[in-house]
Amino acid sequence: MQYYSTQKKVSSTDLKTAILKGLADDNGLYMPQEIRPMPGEFFDQIRSLSFPEMAFRVAEHLFGEDIDAKALKEIVYDTLNFDIPLVHVDENRYSLELFHGPTMAFKDVGARFLARIMRYYTQGKLKTNVLVATSGDTGSAVANGFLGVEGITVTVLYPKGLVSNIQESQFTTLGQNIQAIEIEGTFDDCQRLVKTAFLDPDLKGKMNLSSANSINLARFIPQCFYYFWAYAQSPREKDVYVSVPSGNFGNLMAGLLAKKLGLPIHGFVAATNVNDIVPNYLETGIFTPRTSVSTIANAMDVGNPSNFVRILDLYNNDWNAIRNDIKGYRYTDEQIRRTMRKVYKETGYILDPHGACAYQALCDHAATNSKGIGIFFETAHPAKFKETVDETLSINIDIPATLKAFMKGTKKSIELSNRYEDFKAFLLS
Repeated sequence: MQYYSTQKKVSSTDLKTAILKGLADDNGLYMPQEIRPMPGEFFDQIRSLSFPEMAFRVAEHLFGEDIDAKALKEIVYDTLNFDIPLVHVDENRYSLELFHGPTMAFKDVGARFLARIMRYYTQGKLKTNVLVATSGDTGSAVANGFLGVEGITVTVLYPKGLVSNIQESQFTTLGQNIQAIEIEGTFDDCQRLVKTAFLDPDLKGKMNLSSANSINLARFIPQCFYYFWAYAQSPREKDVYVSVPSGNFGNLMAGLLAKKLGLPIHGFVAATNVNDIVPNYLETGIFTPRTSVSTIANAMDVGNPSNFVRILDLYNNDWNAIRNDIKGYRYTDEQIRRTMRKVYKETGYILDPHGACAYQALCDHAATNSKGIGIFFETAHPAKFKETVDETLSINIDIPATLKAFMKGTKKSIELSNRYEDFKAFLLS
């Protein structure tokens, strides 16, 4: 399989090169040259397969031409060594709990897959510096996924003071091959620094850089696995609608890929906070990035979502086709809190701020009320946002032992400005 750049200004390349480069030389994101639907018999059997079995079938369909089947199966099974249950919340709404992995966030799936496939390609012989910008959960998932991988150093950039304490502890206390940088600015500043480094010809001759953000196709593609799993667990003979808390839009892009692979999802809902660049696009046809605003749903505080160019590419920039498949909703902090309180009072289910956006979007999306079931993604354990959850619900949520273990470590980080010259100097030091 060949992979092309969304900018279409450079030649297509193979899977290994696309993964290890992360970003194409023309600043585009890699996309598969061809997306063939899964065979019909796969969907006939999907409800009888285990999650790893099902995911391997999808992975083999996508990557089987490029990776040995035995090695690919080991990568998939090692990545998915935890459950992702579909939990009924109320009426026709279900939560896909994506927080049962080692860092208790949905990004464990993509980050663990990426770490294992990069290890497969480098074999510890190609020294690589993986750069990752995070607004919260990406940093922890990537850092833990790559922890101890020989030959790979991970550099996590995050906006100072804009991630939760638990999130910060998950990537600043690890040491070994993980280093953390606090940037004076926003997530968009962090993302800009990473992208600028990839395009810097001076760095290209001195180090091998790669990305672990969802701009890397091996980060976002594996996320399509749990869309198939959500469908496999859903009630039979029901139309399925999926609501996705959306920041950089890699998670939603994975769902659109699943649909192209033949998964019969009837519609997608993009749920955002007040950083509503994509909902605005869906209403106007104009994509206008802007400086992000800090909210209690910090993982979605993105003012220029990178993966949206993939969505535009997938639909050939057809605005009507995009908004036919995707509906957009946005919520203020107070609306998010109101939803958290309502669901907790009526059902006892604890939503994190991001899941609350997705739940409310299902409620506001009229199609799910009469035509089928709605699945919303709970992308992180509520305890990762303990201060917000406790204050909003007037409770003292327990912190799982997995998260407590991270909080015992000593923070190690470096503070930098948001100037590229300072970041470049750090990389070359």
